[in-house]
Amino acid sequence: MVLSENMDAVCCLLDFLRRTEALKSTLRSAWTQSGRQESTAEHSWRLCLFAMLVSREYPELDALKILHLCIVHDMGETIHGDIPAPEQTGSKDEQERNDMVDLLRPLPEDMQKEIMDLWEEYESAKTPEARLVKALDKLETILQHAQGANPPDFDYAFNLNYGTQYTEVDSLVKELRAAVDLEMESCILFRRTHL
Repeated sequence: MVLSENMDAVCCLLDFLRRTEALKSTLRSAWTQSGRQESTAEHSWRLCLFAMLVSREYPELDALKILHLCIVHDMGETIHGDIPAPEQTGSKDEQERNDMVDLLRPLPEDMQKEIMDLWEEYESAKTPEARLVKALDKLETILQHAQGANPPDFDYAFNLNYGTQYTEVDSLVKELRAAVDLEMESCILFRRTHL
């Protein structure tokens, strides 16, 4: 479909963008350096930046697909928000899948399918691109937890085991994981010595 030749398609695209604006106000359990809660949109932006910087180390992978996966990976949180990892009791896939279907409704079917296919690829982590994005997603979260001005009861230790099943991808990701874990251990040590 050529958008410039179809006013209905343009209106649908703008409607979808208006709906996804809510991701800018969807708060996560991470805090920024300034002491306010991070939004899912902010996390997704820095994940995209992280992926852009790292993807050059993976010339065999599709860099554009990696960025697309980063953009859509948390889009389902637009409707019901983010559930922090320590509070997750089971799979949140079904609720997010339903939210994605609802969110994508204004788009033409081919766009709905394209975005949903990307989201499902990320969720299943069956492709090398999706596995890399899953790993970077976990690393970006841990980095933010180490960097943020967190509340006094923040559980830094949780991060040392967070997402380990996804960060065993390759030597570069393992090196990145070791670096962010070291930063997290410094946060834990600092907290112990200053309380």
